[in-house]
Amino acid sequence: MYNGKVIICDDEVEILRYLSKILSAKGLELEVFSSGTSLMSCLENRGLDDGDLMLLDVKMPDLDGLEILQRVKRMKLDVPVVMMTAYASINSAIEAMKLGAYDYVTKPFPKEKIFGILEKVLERKELLKENIALKDELGIPSASTPLIFTSETFRRVHDMAMLVAQSESNVVILGESGTGKELVASLIHNNSPRAKERFLTINCAALSDTLLESQLFGHVKGAFTGAITAQKGLLEAANHGTLFLDEVGDMSQAIQAKLLRVLQEGDFIPVGDTKAKSVDIRFLAATNKDLEEEVRQKRFREDLFFRLNVISLHLPPLRDRGEDIELLARHFLAKYAARMKREITDFTREAMQLLKSYNWPGNIRELENAIERAAILTRGSTITAETLPVWRTPPPPETKQEGGKRLVSLETVEREHILHVLKASGNNKSRAAKILEIARRTLDRKIEEYGLEDEGVR
Repeated sequence: MYNGKVIICDDEVEILRYLSKILSAKGLELEVFSSGTSLMSCLENRGLDDGDLMLLDVKMPDLDGLEILQRVKRMKLDVPVVMMTAYASINSAIEAMKLGAYDYVTKPFPKEKIFGILEKVLERKELLKENIALKDELGIPSASTPLIFTSETFRRVHDMAMLVAQSESNVVILGESGTGKELVASLIHNNSPRAKERFLTINCAALSDTLLESQLFGHVKGAFTGAITAQKGLLEAANHGTLFLDEVGDMSQAIQAKLLRVLQEGDFIPVGDTKAKSVDIRFLAATNKDLEEEVRQKRFREDLFFRLNVISLHLPPLRDRGEDIELLARHFLAKYAARMKREITDFTREAMQLLKSYNWPGNIRELENAIERAAILTRGSTITAETLPVWRTPPPPETKQEGGKRLVSLETVEREHILHVLKASGNNKSRAAKILEIARRTLDRKIEEYGLEDEGVR
């Protein structure tokens, strides 16, 4: 007995009766169509629950099976399609495989042939499930993690990422905090020749030098006080895979020098050890700093910069991809409504206009936080403006005129930005600190320094 669903489309009544009999006897759920037109009408108008296999006749009087196959692929339906025909045409078989068919059978075919294909398909489905579960357990981003966009601005970045994914070159991903740098890094890995290997990440700004060195290179027992056992580092764990160095611009000069050896020589020495270990790793790095300026200021090694920056991708801030705001907002609404088991399905016109008019200094991360908060506070099925933490982008601060240009102090910019993020986070200081990527105690000091308590910050 099998557990799955098969979609069948054929204009021959006898074939439909035969397949329905043998497949239903195996406990399979069936959805049967006697014409290509009826199948496509269902797919386009009301949709179909995902099937595990589609059996599709090539020659039908109303709509050719190869045309249906092309439409199914364009709709990105994740269902393997097996083409059926009474005509043993090698040309149509080749054409079907080129168009993305999973397999091809010639009528009449024994039931064992269909069962053999079905077993392979269901086995593949289970392996994919296990793979996703294992990645979730290990904290490895899934290939199905979506990049949500419709703007041409982000499409260019996406297309470049897909292109460089096929190479073995190191990539630096640049952009403001919250623009999705780690998501783009996982996209590159998941579409690379190393996709079956591990994708590991480390935030270079979140750890002290000692801890960062230990996490990257590993250490032997007794290497330092507290090293009671040997520990494998991320470099060794990521061998043959991809290592994502987030906020690489915050890495100290000492760690930079040790990392350079890995990129140049392909080996490293664990802390406290004397023997080098060889590794084969693709490096992806991200930063919100201007690395070229960091090099000029002697804060980042030029030789390491050139080793990492074989290819660079610049992610646009959310304010420069306004067409994507509604799409992203609806994606996050669906995500949190499902997580909270709530029937929240839409935004009021005012709420959506508010989202689109806001400047989003915290980028996509701030937008997601805003939608999560709104979903919690909403009592009905529609997000209203009152539930959003974003009200209006405040007017620009007082400025001086010089040469016809409006100038503001760096302190003023920082004060206004912190205030924006705090309001967008509903005065949740922990969340605001995470968006700003500063320590909570640093945020508390800034609030006191800038007198933000007078602005309603609690």
